[in-house]
Amino acid sequence: MTNVEVSAAYAARAAEYIDLFGTTDAAHEADRALILGWARGVDGPVLDVGSGPGHWTDFLVRHGVEAEGIEMVPEFLEHARRRFPAVPFRGGNLPDLGVPDASAAGILSWYSLIHLPPAELEAALTELARVIRPGGGLLVGFFPGERVEAFPHAVVTAWFWPVDELGRLLSEAGFRVIATTSRADQGVRPHAAITAVRV
Repeated sequence: MTNVEVSAAYAARAAEYIDLFGTTDAAHEADRALILGWARGVDGPVLDVGSGPGHWTDFLVRHGVEAEGIEMVPEFLEHARRRFPAVPFRGGNLPDLGVPDASAAGILSWYSLIHLPPAELEAALTELARVIRPGGGLLVGFFPGERVEAFPHAVVTAWFWPVDELGRLLSEAGFRVIATTSRADQGVRPHAAITAVRV
């Protein structure tokens, strides 16, 4: 699955996605608390990689965090810039974010890795490690599973990852896993998050 294919799939359903998920009010209260608590512990600029419609980037900025969104879907970028004119957004994608080495104190990667096939994930994590300064933070949201396995996401193919396996790959990329969380709510897929520090 290439970035072009993923971008095209989201572009085709951008309006629907924005209506369903384009506000933090649609997010679980625990996710809002986790993201805000993590971001407030980051000492410096945060990149929201895969910022989508821009709602999480705006959420961080409204709570006093220096944040910028990076997004590859033009329709999402256009929406984010129009809806949140005071929040910075730029085009970009993994595994080449187009920003300098060690330029971020933290990266929020909230479901921005889920469409990467396993063979491409290592390069993406290496890019995140390149951009985050030593001691900086990373927060990853993803779909956990018992094995690495593709599934038919509503927009385009996505991947389940065992929490331990993704944690191992993060360690190999230069991170130290600090904490993991998971949640299984009725009627939706399980959710997980990993908090890590760049060593």
